[in-house]
Amino acid sequence: MIEYLVLISCIGFLAFLLPGRHRKYAAITGWIFIILTLFAQLPEFFLENNFMYPVIAALSVPFLVITAKYLLLEDERVINLSRAAAVAYLIYAPFGFDQVPLFAALGDWLISLVVTQVVWILNLMQFSVTLSDWNIIARNSFRVEIILGCTGIQSIAIMLGVAAAVPTTIRQKILSFLIIAPTIYFLNLLRNVFVIIAYTEQWFPYYPSVASNGELGYESFFWAHNVIAELLALVCLVIIAYGLFSIIPNLGKFADELYQLYYGEIRKAFGKGT
Repeated sequence: MIEYLVLISCIGFLAFLLPGRHRKYAAITGWIFIILTLFAQLPEFFLENNFMYPVIAALSVPFLVITAKYLLLEDERVINLSRAAAVAYLIYAPFGFDQVPLFAALGDWLISLVVTQVVWILNLMQFSVTLSDWNIIARNSFRVEIILGCTGIQSIAIMLGVAAAVPTTIRQKILSFLIIAPTIYFLNLLRNVFVIIAYTEQWFPYYPSVASNGELGYESFFWAHNVIAELLALVCLVIIAYGLFSIIPNLGKFADELYQLYYGEIRKAFGKGT
């Protein structure tokens, strides 16, 4: 089910990139199905005690209403935002759609590469681990499975999409790529290393009433992966975004225009604006 929702969303955004009067409707389709994907994943997020994505899913509803409204008006701000989403999909699609054998092989290759490099870093730190499967790192009877979401490709695709939201020079494109892709990829390797060490060594066995899912030792994974790593990743993305704004000044202006648009619409919804 989720795979089909993502596929329809991808088709919508890719159709948006093609010239024609259909573009605004294609973009609306893309946004609707990407948000439906978020809601379809809620049971998995609740099972993992991951509360950040459910909050994002809830906030996505007013976002969708405002975005659809201004897409129908062909507002340039949401057109540019939709372009960012479309570019992100173009980058992510070759890795993420495992229904296509070639894409599945490419995604598995990326996962395997990350596993190899994470194990190399752990060995460099003299932290011995074993592979219980091609993508499962084990130590002390605890196992961490490396999936596509652990490779950083989603964050890389999203940030490259953001960089493509406004027109840029060749120099700006090259610098944006260099500040996004290698940085996020390397930081993501360190993130995986931290989660594996914290979980297998049981660094954070705290508050099982909040963090446990019934699995032995899961609390350490919860705090390391769902809280600490998520917050650090958010801080890193903010810093990278600041770097992008320095390279592409118009991107900062675009971000401010989007803020004014959505904040203004929310204020009007609560009767605090005109």
